[in-house]
Amino acid sequence: MEKIRLTQTQAWQMEGAAARWYARQRASAPQLAAVRRYAARLAEDLPAGAAVLEVAPGPGYLAVELAGLGFAVTALDLSRTFVEITAGNARRAGVRVAVHHGDAADPPFADGSFDLVVCQAAFKNFGRPVRVLDQMHRVLRDGGTAVIHDMNRDASSADIDEEVARMGLNPLNAFLTKVPLRGLRNRAYSRERFEALAAESAFGTCDVRAEGIDLEVRLTRSDIWV
Repeated sequence: MEKIRLTQTQAWQMEGAAARWYARQRASAPQLAAVRRYAARLAEDLPAGAAVLEVAPGPGYLAVELAGLGFAVTALDLSRTFVEITAGNARRAGVRVAVHHGDAADPPFADGSFDLVVCQAAFKNFGRPVRVLDQMHRVLRDGGTAVIHDMNRDASSADIDEEVARMGLNPLNAFLTKVPLRGLRNRAYSRERFEALAAESAFGTCDVRAEGIDLEVRLTRSDIWV
């Protein structure tokens, strides 16, 4: 129960001014360019018009980019402030993103609704990670993929400094970003730990790429058992 309460507290902290500050820090030109590149990379493996769910989109920059590429995008966040920010960013960009307030451990979507589920920089905060993976599996279509991009527990302090330097922040905001990142690293997953989580989930297995501060996990739903 303690982990669940902790996660709920963190969600409450990302409301209001804290969420708006985070959205501003993620809106620097280098970071938005990185989001565009990542959206293009995700799009390479998707059929035209694919249904995409972003779990915990924060300010929704990735969701907006994917919608701009012609995909049917849905976003789900526990923070009401982020729901409002994502909806506003989509409206200003002239794209449609169906934004929902809700919990990643209990998403309000039918089985087999999506071709892709993506989650960036949030999975380490979930109090019931295996439950979240099981729900991602449930809402994916057969052959669909979940992509989780988060912090690597094995990242060094030098890796964090290098990542923040690429964000294009002013000195104060760079410092204010480094400090929580070093704390968040303690909650992040290593390659080995994520492989263990996947083994406990309905996916059963995963592919993990760890490099510097980044950990990218790909999990595929397959209803064909050998």
